[in-house]
Amino acid sequence: MSLQLPSYTEEELVALLQSRSEAGFSYLYDHYAAALYGLLLHMSGQPEAANDLLQEVFVKIWNHFDRYDPAMGRLYTWMIQITRNTALDYLKSKHYRNSLQNQPLSAAVSNSGNQSGLPTTDYIGLNKLLDQLDTDKKQLIDLAYFKGYTQDEISRHLGIPLGTVKTRLRAAFVILRKLLKDYR
Repeated sequence: MSLQLPSYTEEELVALLQSRSEAGFSYLYDHYAAALYGLLLHMSGQPEAANDLLQEVFVKIWNHFDRYDPAMGRLYTWMIQITRNTALDYLKSKHYRNSLQNQPLSAAVSNSGNQSGLPTTDYIGLNKLLDQLDTDKKQLIDLAYFKGYTQDEISRHLGIPLGTVKTRLRAAFVILRKLLKDYR
């Protein structure tokens, strides 16, 4: 006798979460934790921090689910935004900056680039979509979304006008939105 696990549509899952169903929250965690962890790991570069941040993300999702509006976008997109914001808050925190300063040289060297063996955006399935963008747009998405640069910081970093950054980012997101629709 095999145990049949429940399967929910997004609408059913949202209804369960709105009613504060622990079964719905368990389902949400089981089905989305790996993808959210992959993003946190990619952004932080630290497995321990990613684990801690993942717990923080799910607490935020549970505590603030009343703020989710299905008319504004998909549940996964909302959760990704919470995850990204949590990771960016961590990266800007004094604790994170201190941890970088206190890191032994060998660890700092092995964490540079992607030589550490950490999953890349491929881990959460974005690499295929990002590869379809022009190199300049892909770089802007990486700086803005994964590294937390502001548009002004990107402009200064790349030495291009702020208006160009805004136009290219907007175009990149339009393309990504279309690719995501086709991906479903």
